[in-house]
Formats: sequence, structure tokens, C-alpha cells
Amino acid sequence: MKRISFAEFGGPDVLRLVEAEEPHAGPGRIRIAVRAAGVNPVDWRVREGQVLTAHPIELPAGVGLDAAGVVDEVGEGVEGVEIGDRVFGEGSGTYAESAVLSAWARMPDGLTFEEAAGYPSVVETALRVIREVGVRPGQTLLVSGASGGVGSAVLQIARDRGVTVIAVAGAANQDYLWGLGALATTYGEGWVERVRGLGPVDAALDLAGSGVIRELVELTGDPQKVISIADLDAPKLGVRFSGTAGSVPDALAEAVGLIARGKLHIPVEKSYPLAEAATAHADSRAGHARGRRVIVV
Repeated sequence: MKRISFAEFGGPDVLRLVEAEEPHAGPGRIRIAVRAAGVNPVDWRVREGQVLTAHPIELPAGVGLDAAGVVDEVGEGVEGVEIGDRVFGEGSGTYAESAVLSAWARMPDGLTFEEAAGYPSVVETALRVIREVGVRPGQTLLVSGASGGVGSAVLQIARDRGVTVIAVAGAANQDYLWGLGALATTYGEGWVERVRGLGPVDAALDLAGSGVIRELVELTGDPQKVISIADLDAPKLGVRFSGTAGSVPDALAEAVGLIARGKLHIPVEKSYPLAEAATAHADSRAGHARGRRVIVV
């Protein structure tokens, strides 16, 4: 089978499309014929060697956590899923023609494989950081870097829970954020004052790692009311860095429910063929996404 692999840490140019042996589903796992794989910032952070403590790997290594596809092998002890089922979930080495998943759910009706591949990690992350930051119905959550996959999920989940969201993102994404029900404003000079003009802030999330931790602490008045998933230096300012996933199966189950109720939709901004994974990583690292980027297999 074909897969994307890298044999050394570095920039997007270390990614190679190679021939590899097909993986097999061990106990408690399933294998899918991959139709699409989600592109996440953690993918290029792993490729750069940034997060080896949380994601230890042996080189050469595959790339990718999220995927959607068709089940073609079921491991020992697995129940409730059959060969031929359309599923989405999380595993390893998903930028490939075949991948093994450790967590999965049946794809909701109406989703394409490309759309489904964009949900697993971002929904788990969104649910986790909303829980960890402790925002409650009736309160206001400030989200910096709000237009990407995690931000899109946070905005919709928070709104469904009765939380007001103030979203900060680039000028090109303002209409998109307003369309998701957020009070939106831009970065740039005076952004803190613009946020204050939209109302008091009870909690804040840094999803972009754009160097705004001090301002988020200033706006909330308490570093314990701020969480980052993107700034590795956040703990130096007393802010929690959330990088350890919770229950992915539970997150997928909640995602299925939200999608079925019409409360969650994450658009695919751009799709890339497997051979252009390096371009997908470069674009992801540059930021400014509106929704998700995915690899089509």
C-alpha cells in the first residue's frame, strides 16, 4: 500500500510517499480502507519533533491521526462493527491507503468521507478544552484563533450549551464566525479594546498560539481561566496547556449526536491528494483556516 512517511524530523520536505506493508487490526482495533484523513497541527508538530514527550515515535514513521473510510478488518474482541461499515475515528498513520483505528464511530448520515475525516481530533479537543476551562451556560467564552477546525467546533458546541462566544480571527473569516453565532472581531492594534467592547469575558481559549496569552489573562483576570492548545510556553505565564486527549469514543458519540441534531458542521476548506501531504502541512502551519483541511486517498 501507499503511505506518507518521514525518516527524519524537519520541514514538510521530509515527507515521502512510499510503499509499505499493510497494517493489521490487533485486539480491540479495526482496519479501514482510508478514503480521507484529517490534517491536524499535531501532525506537523510530530513531524518537526516538537511533541515527542506526548507522542513518542520511532523513525521512519507514518503521519496522521484522523481518518474516515470503510472497515475491511476487525480485530479480536471488537463488537458492534462489521466489514463494509463506513466509519470515522482516530488511529495512527492515517495518511495511507489503509490504517488501523483505536477509536471509531459509524459515520452520520449525510456526511461525506472528506467531511467525516475532519471531525475526530478537533471535536475531542473542543469538548475537552470547554470542560477544562469551566465555562458555564450564561457566561462568555473568548476564543483566539476561532476559525479553524477546533474553533469551529468550540463555537458551535458552546452555543449549543448556552455559552456566548467572542471569537477573534483574521479579517477574511469574520462573516464565517458571525454565521456560527459568535461575536467576532479581528486581531491587530486595539483588539483587546475591541473585545472589551463586546462584553466581559469569563474564560478564554488560545487555539492558535499567536502570542496572546498575556492579553487573554488580562481579559479574564485570572490565568486559571485560560487554556491553550497551541502555545507551549503558556505554563510560564500560569496558563494550562491542554495536550492530552480524553475519551475519543465518548467524543465521537457526542459528535454524532450533535451532527444528527444539526448543531455541528465543520466545513472542509481544502482537500489534497495523498501525494501533496507536504503542501497540506505547509498550509496548516501557516494557519488562517476556515474549517478543516483533509487528505483524500
